[in-house]
This record gives sequence, structure tokens and C-alpha cells, in this order.
Amino acid sequence: MKKWLIGLMSLVWACSFISLSPAPVRAIDVWGTGTIDAYTNDQNGVGFSETDPRQVVARIVKIALGFLGTIAVVLIIVAGFQWMTAAGNEEKIGKAKKLMSAAVIGLVIVLMAFALSSFIINAVITAVS
Repeated sequence: MKKWLIGLMSLVWACSFISLSPAPVRAIDVWGTGTIDAYTNDQNGVGFSETDPRQVVARIVKIALGFLGTIAVVLIIVAGFQWMTAAGNEEKIGKAKKLMSAAVIGLVIVLMAFALSSFIINAVITAVS
């Protein structure tokens, strides 16, 4: 069972990189020497990067919550698989129910945190802009 779980989580992790853009990546130089093109090492401009720090924080929070949501969904799928393969064994069904309820509670918490953080970040960005 652990091999299946590790394989499924590896597959989800690998699939998360499919949506990445193949376009040239621009590294952000936080310390003020300008932005650096990751492919040519050309420095374009002087000073801090053009990205707003609030937007950087918002992206980090959204990525972290998205990762936690993915883990919760994988746990729900694993619990459903355990329940389906329990073959009537009450002990295995009980473990699957506990795992599924914990995963659903975790998913609700992650969704509430995402909604709250999105609201706060949008409010801060519009208030300061």
C-alpha cells in the first residue's frame, strides 16, 4: 500500500510541473543589482526588481495552499481506495473513514485559508495602490 501511495504522490508532484511555462525565465535579484536573464546572464536595469513584494508573498501563499490542497485530495483518494479494498473488514473501513474525515477537514481548512488570504491580500493591494 505504501508503494502505491508513494507512486501516486510522485505522479501528482511530477504532473504539477507540466503547467510550467517553457518561456525564458527571468531571475529576480532582490539585492538591487537588477534583473538577470537566466539564459543569457544579461543585466537589464538597475535597482530592485519590478515585481511588487506583496505580489511575491501572494504567489508564495497561493502555491503553498495549492500544494496542501493537492495533498488533501490525494489523501481522500487513498482513503477511498482503502475503503473499497477493505473487503468488509470493519477495522480497515474504520481506518479509511478516519483518514477520509481528516482529509476532508484538512481540505476545508485549506480552502478557508485560501479564501481568507486572497481576501486579505487583495484588500491590502487595493488599499495601498
